[in-house]
Amino acid sequence: QVQLVESGGGLMQAGGSLRLSCAASGRIFVGGTMGWFRQAPGKERVFVANIRWNSASTVYASSVKGRFTISRDIAKNTLYLQMDSLKPEDTAVYYCAATTVIIPGTSESRYQYWGQGTQVTVSS
Repeated sequence: QVQLVESGGGLMQAGGSLRLSCAASGRIFVGGTMGWFRQAPGKERVFVANIRWNSASTVYASSVKGRFTISRDIAKNTLYLQMDSLKPEDTAVYYCAATTVIIPGTSESRYQYWGQGTQVTVSS
């Protein structure tokens, strides 16, 4: 089992920045992919970004490309999401996810492990 714990959410004004962290523990996998999803009120959970753990190759949703940066620290088993130029439409619960699948794509069904989520609220 892999346990994922997110932190770093909060309230921010539009145009500001936040950095989310996701600490992974338990059965740490040396391959696979980790990613971030988000769920806005009344909407489905959607893909934000992912990163291959070994190669650091990244994929971003078009809505966040150029504003958000996903990264990982292998030594700390921690995933990050740097969010810049925040917009009110970025308001959502952000979830960290992990999968042993190397190229899982953007579908949440391909991810086996999930964190509990952290709230990000962006005011206008």
